[in-house]
This record gives sequence, C-alpha cells and structure tokens, in this order.
Amino acid sequence: MSAVVPLSALLDARQVWRGRAPEVPIGEQPTGWHALDAVLPAGGWPEAALSEILLPVDGVGELRLVLPTLARLTQGQRHVVIVSPPYAPCVAGWRQHGVDMRRVEIVAAGEKDVLWAAEQCLRSGSCAAVLVWPHHADDRALRRLQVAAATGQALAFVFRDRSHLANASPAALRLELEAPPHPQLWVRKCRGGVAPARAILLPRSVH
Repeated sequence: MSAVVPLSALLDARQVWRGRAPEVPIGEQPTGWHALDAVLPAGGWPEAALSEILLPVDGVGELRLVLPTLARLTQGQRHVVIVSPPYAPCVAGWRQHGVDMRRVEIVAAGEKDVLWAAEQCLRSGSCAAVLVWPHHADDRALRRLQVAAATGQALAFVFRDRSHLANASPAALRLELEAPPHPQLWVRKCRGGVAPARAILLPRSVH
C-alpha cells in the first residue's frame, strides 16, 4: 500500500500542475463597463475599427453605453464627433458623466450626407471617436466606415435598427441592446473571439 503524501508536499516539489484562470486582457480602449470588457477579446472596444450597436428603437440607452468612453477620450483632450443624432445630447447630463463638452462636435447632415460626413471625420485623423445613426447603410457603406476608422485610427460607432441583425456586417464588433425594464446587451460578433452565448445584464440606470 502506497504511503499518503500531503498535497502541499507535492505542490512544493512542483509535481502537481497548478492551473490558472485566464486573465482578462486590459484593452487600450475600455468600454467603461466591466462585464462587457471581460467578454471582449481586446478587453474593450476594438481599436481603430467599426463597432455596430443594434437597437429596438432610438433612445433606449445607446448613448449611456458609450458615455464612459466619451468621458475618457475628451478628458484626455481628444475630440469626439457626433453626426446627426436623432436627439440632441443633454449637455448637463453628459457633463455629469465626465464628458468635456468642449471636445464634442455635433455635425448636422442631411440623410444623403450622413455617411459621407462620418467617413470624412474618421479619415481626418483628428477625431478619437465618431458616432453616427444612418437610416440606410449597406455592406459597402459600412465597409467604407471600417476602412476610414482604420485609416484615421479612430473609434467608429454606428447605431442601427436591430432588424439589420440578419444581414452580414464588416463591423469588428456587433452589439444588440435590449430595452428596459430589463436592459441587457448581447455580443453578436466580436473579431478575434467567440461571441458569448449569454446576455450581459446592464444596470437599470442605463436608459
């Protein structure tokens, strides 16, 4: 009968492999939402790339989702451009979330020029992030935004109706936001990783 050896002795002798949980990568562009960063391959927004956020309707929390990022960028003296938002941003509310409104530019563009304006801002190299709500954007238009984001080393955020989920997209990241009273976020596509099968629960304050 073999002798009983204490586990501590085996560990000290390095005869037992100690498994370690994989570390969550710390991204260069954190979203500001820990639960979201934890499941994204880059530990945050994909850098210099297009992120597509799909909505059931405008105004269900899409801006609160990106406000931590906008606050971080503008506090770092980086410029953010918002192209033809469906609603005027609440300046006081954004300031409460830490956004330096002196670094935020709002561009009013007609529907035919929305994508063009966003593309030019992304390509300029002077914008840290560009947000846009196009009503009509096919695969080719989205690909141009992806290329422009890579060229200008900027974050591109496109907000669209979730009916487009069935269509393929060149976006590096696709998120689907569900409305309150049970706000949650689905990662539908993430470049460099596998989209998690479960939704990410969000605080009720996201609205």
